Amino acid sequence: MFCGINSWAQQSDSTRFSLKTRPKPSSKIPEIKANIQPYKPLYNHVTSSTSMFDAYSGTNTKTVSASPKDKLLTIVKIYPNPVEDQLNIILSLNKDTQVTIKIIDLLGNEVVTLANERFTSGEQTKSFIVPSRLNAGIYFLRVVAGAEYQVKRISVL
Repeated sequence: MFCGINSWAQQSDSTRFSLKTRPKPSSKIPEIKANIQPYKPLYNHVTSSTSMFDAYSGTNTKTVSASPKDKLLTIVKIYPNPVEDQLNIILSLNKDTQVTIKIIDLLGNEVVTLANERFTSGEQTKSFIVPSRLNAGIYFLRVVAGAEYQVKRISVL
C-alpha cells in the first residue's frame, strides 16, 4: 500500500499562457465616396428671378440685402413701456412721407389709430395720449411709412 514517490510530487503545468493580442477582424463596412454638396438653407435667398433649387445647382448667386441707409423708417425708441396714459415715440425718417401709427391687439385687430399724417424727414419725437378704453394688457404698435412698417410690443397698465 505504499505509493510511489512520484505520485505525491508536483508535476509541471502543461497549460501555457500567451500575452500577445490577437488582431481584430477588419470591419466589412464599405466606404461610400460621393461628391455631395453641403446643405445651404434658402432663407433670405429666394428672389423673383431664381427658383429655390438654384442653390443646389453649383452656381453662385448674390443675395441682396437692404442696408440701414436704404430704410425709410427706423423706430429708435418707445417709452415708457409699460405705458399708463402717455406714449412717446422717437422715430427717424429718411424722407418726407405719410406715416400711420396704430395700436393693435394680440388677435391683429386695430384698436385705435394714433396718427395718420405726413411727417418730415429726420428724427422726431411724438407723444400720444393712450385712450382710456384700452384695457390693461399687451398690444402691438404698428408704424407704417410708405411701403415699410415696423411693429413693436407695448404693455398697457
